[in-house]
Amino acid sequence: MQLFWGIFFHAMGASSASLCYTPEKKVKGWSWQTYWLAQATVCWLLLPVLIAWVTIPSLLTVLAEAPFSAMWNAFLLGMAYGVGGTAFGIAIRYIGFSLTYAISVGISCVLGTLLPPLIDGSMTAVVSGTGGGWILSGVFLGALGIGFCGVAGRSKEKDIQKEQINVPFSFKKGLPLCLLAGILSAFYGFAINAGKPISDIAATHGAGNFQINVVYIFSNSGAFLTTLIYTIYLHVKNKTFKEFITQPAGSGKALKVNYLMSVFTGIFWYGQFFFYGLGHIRLGRYEFSSWAIHMIMLVFFSSMVGLAFKEWKGTARRTKLLLLLALVLLLFSVVVLTYGNYLGSNV
Repeated sequence: MQLFWGIFFHAMGASSASLCYTPEKKVKGWSWQTYWLAQATVCWLLLPVLIAWVTIPSLLTVLAEAPFSAMWNAFLLGMAYGVGGTAFGIAIRYIGFSLTYAISVGISCVLGTLLPPLIDGSMTAVVSGTGGGWILSGVFLGALGIGFCGVAGRSKEKDIQKEQINVPFSFKKGLPLCLLAGILSAFYGFAINAGKPISDIAATHGAGNFQINVVYIFSNSGAFLTTLIYTIYLHVKNKTFKEFITQPAGSGKALKVNYLMSVFTGIFWYGQFFFYGLGHIRLGRYEFSSWAIHMIMLVFFSSMVGLAFKEWKGTARRTKLLLLLALVLLLFSVVVLTYGNYLGSNV
């Protein structure tokens, strides 16, 4: 039953993450850096502290007892994750959302899942252990499904570009950014592992399944710092600080709506971390596979959101078939990963 709830919470987290970009459609009169800093303040600064305060008993005592090295390492690795997120956003400008997603998330899925057991020396036990082969097969199938999502996405973009003129596309510029984003985004899994001594202390104080929430204080604030530095640079360069207090032209309520949409984005984005922690703690022996399950479900639900918003309307039949194949592979990979975890939990 624990495994079922683990997969369920990962699905909730991935669903939340897949919706986090939708409020942006209602934002008007704000540059990217204004919107991004506003939502990042909610997601990476305010909510981690607020949720930890509510869900971690004796939070101040936990923090006082936690080793400084664990807090510092989680913070630094969170900073790396923040750089990866920024690189992801820039890469979209050059090669589009679909290819960026496929390359970056595919790399992050594989590295974020397989590197932790490789580094801590447990990979041999994973490979030889009951269900380990299923776990590795699930990761491979998931990466393959993500790759097919990228192919389908690029095919969709080509279909759309036939009706447009001067659509920018530079694989030469976008690929290095995707590689950087994929590698550094995987560091978030490392940040969670680095903060384990903190969550273990939280567990001794009665945090239970919410114990990972205390780690987010450090991992997410690290991501916030790198985001803050980059967005302030853009604000200074483009002189856009005034957007935070200036009412956008054409609507007396646009500024309030922009802030409200930023809050929604931050809640959706933080939701993936919150539910990730609830799912991760329930996977037991092969909890390292949490990252793969989360990334695969994220791509699956993001594709479903795209379908719901009719982003694939008017695309060629070949494009739709590629997307269908990708979704089937993603679903099958989650089934394989779940079965591997089931076998491992019964040892």
